[in-house]
Amino acid sequence: MAEHSVVLDSKTLWGGKESPFSTSYGKLMMWFFLVSDALTFTGLLIAYGFTRHAAQAAWPIGEETFNSMPFLGHGYPLLYVALMTFILIVSSVTMVLAVEAGHRMDKKGVIKWMIATIIGGFFFLGSQAWEWSHFIHGSEFGKIELADGSQAIVRGHFGEIENFVVVKAGAHHKSGEVIKTDLLHQFQHAAETGKIFRNETVIENLKEQKKIIAQLKMDTTGVKGATVILSDLNNKLNLLKKQHNEIQSKPFKGGVIVLHDGSIAKINKKSDEHLMLITKKSGAKFKVGGEPIKGEKAAELYYGSISDGYANKVVYGANLKQNEYGPQQYGQFFFFITGFHGFHVFSGVLINIIICIGVVLGTYHKRGHYEMVEKTGLYWHFVDLVWVFVFTFFYLV
Repeated sequence: MAEHSVVLDSKTLWGGKESPFSTSYGKLMMWFFLVSDALTFTGLLIAYGFTRHAAQAAWPIGEETFNSMPFLGHGYPLLYVALMTFILIVSSVTMVLAVEAGHRMDKKGVIKWMIATIIGGFFFLGSQAWEWSHFIHGSEFGKIELADGSQAIVRGHFGEIENFVVVKAGAHHKSGEVIKTDLLHQFQHAAETGKIFRNETVIENLKEQKKIIAQLKMDTTGVKGATVILSDLNNKLNLLKKQHNEIQSKPFKGGVIVLHDGSIAKINKKSDEHLMLITKKSGAKFKVGGEPIKGEKAAELYYGSISDGYANKVVYGANLKQNEYGPQQYGQFFFFITGFHGFHVFSGVLINIIICIGVVLGTYHKRGHYEMVEKTGLYWHFVDLVWVFVFTFFYLV
């Protein structure tokens, strides 16, 4: 390419009539924009770094959070993210080839390599949409609050739910009916709202406890024998609590679920495998950074918590208010930074399409140069470079 270089003497270079280094105004403005945009991403990643440092061991680890592949399920740590990254880097190579073809005034070559770049961009955007969806919906287990007040994320293979068999009819389901559709969604909703129990006895026990607690709160001023009545109620309540604790201490076997119509069904579910609880918020007994809880002990704590009849003991997925994977700020940073980068990728794909149409129409060939393709390439390379840093910060470090 040396034969195409323009050599300018000092007078011409700084005389005010020529662009320094023979760079066009449009290319200079693109560089100014990219530098300012790089500063924005730098500020966001620095803020992310400070927040993560403050959270220490409670912060999620990339391979724990992103371990799924489309159509294959879990158990593939960072594999899909690596594939996304590889495709984006390859699209940067195809963009270089498009620019190089433009230097040779090869219109067909420019079109070919720009289309390849656009396809790579669409693949990345589709992959990021899938990843966001998976991140928002979360895992089958969710994050659980244990009896000591600690919170733990759950790892392992979730046993398949085979069916629900109705044992007590409700408004829609009849006794003996076998339910086989939308099982996981119903199970998770019931876990969130405190509608999973070890057996029907627990349901009746908790109903009686609520009745007695309501009676104890009533004003008994002036009621004859109120002291004896209150004493009897307290004795009954203590007995019910003792019975409840005895049932809760036994191994969890399937359990029952209260469905949306009020019917009660037995849960037929396969056993979980390789269950492990990792503490992300310290409690009275379990602390952040401690050894993971594994095996039967993990299952006992997990199912003991979701079957105690209380709502909001488990969190599935992430949004701006709650986060299954760790501290709330993690989800906020993830959505904002990856979303901001995704917007840049979308803009880059759109720009590539517009410029590619111009190439097909012969606009730039008539001008005698393909500088617009080169400027588009600068932006696309910047988008790729930023993703390398985002990928490192969120998934590897």
